[in-house]
Amino acid sequence: MLPDEREVGGLRCSDVLARLSDYVDGDLGEADVAMVCAHVAACDNCARFGTSFTWVLDTVREHLASVDPLDEAVAGRLRDRLAQERHRP
Repeated sequence: MLPDEREVGGLRCSDVLARLSDYVDGDLGEADVAMVCAHVAACDNCARFGTSFTWVLDTVREHLASVDPLDEAVAGRLRDRLAQERHRP
C-alpha cells in the first residue's frame, strides 16, 4: 500500500499504478479507462505521477526509435556473450 493512497473512482492509487503502463499504451478496456481517468481527475498525486510517467515513456520511445542499429559484428559478439551468460551456473 502506498503511503498517501486514496480510493477515488473505484480505484486505489496502487491500482492506477498497476494499470498505468497499459493505459498509456491504449491496452485497457473502456471500463478500466473510465476508472483510471476518474481517479486521476480527482487525485493530484496520481495526476502528477501519470504526467511524469508518460513523459518518460515518450522520451525513451523517441530515443529508441532514433538509435542506429548495431554493427552486425558487434551484435554477433553481444549475442555470443549473452548466450555464455545464460549457460553459467
